[in-house]
Amino acid sequence: MTEHYFSNKPTAEDRRRRVRFNAWGNDLELATSSGVFAGEGLDKATAVLLRQTAPPPKGSTVLDLGSGWGPIACSIAVASPDATVWATDVNERAIELTRLNAESMGVDVNVAMPDDVPDGLQFDAIWSNPPIRIGKAALHKLLLHWLPRLTPKGRAHLVVGKNLGADSLQRWLIEQGWPTDRMAAEQSFRVLAVHRP
Repeated sequence: MTEHYFSNKPTAEDRRRRVRFNAWGNDLELATSSGVFAGEGLDKATAVLLRQTAPPPKGSTVLDLGSGWGPIACSIAVASPDATVWATDVNERAIELTRLNAESMGVDVNVAMPDDVPDGLQFDAIWSNPPIRIGKAALHKLLLHWLPRLTPKGRAHLVVGKNLGADSLQRWLIEQGWPTDRMAAEQSFRVLAVHRP
């Protein structure tokens, strides 16, 4: 299969399925599909990210960067109903699924293609299982586009597989002037906390 989860318009048949998982003590049931990232169910890296972080504090404005079908955005919206949650992805099917999943859970998530996120909007936190497979140059460009949208005390939570370059990504972020700590390691994954300089 030559199509990737970061394709803008997936051509794979839209085969929906239901996924159940627990995040921060809340049981969620969301829809996923083929043609999006982790179309078979919650992936291991995102599960690690949800286990190793806490939901945002009251009144936060947060972004799920590369939302896929919305497990992070919906988990945040359920756990912190007073947070302002944004979710963005380049995949149109993923955008549709995130919107439908938020509606089915009865939570508010602002779902948008990247270019439709308001320019002046800043985030207290960014959560992401970043799309490593788009390539190093594209990934670096993506991060350098969104990290400056953090508020002065904002922080990004990134989960990356060790075998996919978590340690080199941490070094690169530090070299770019973004203080980055390893806040957790579980299985073969690293959870990185990136701070506003």
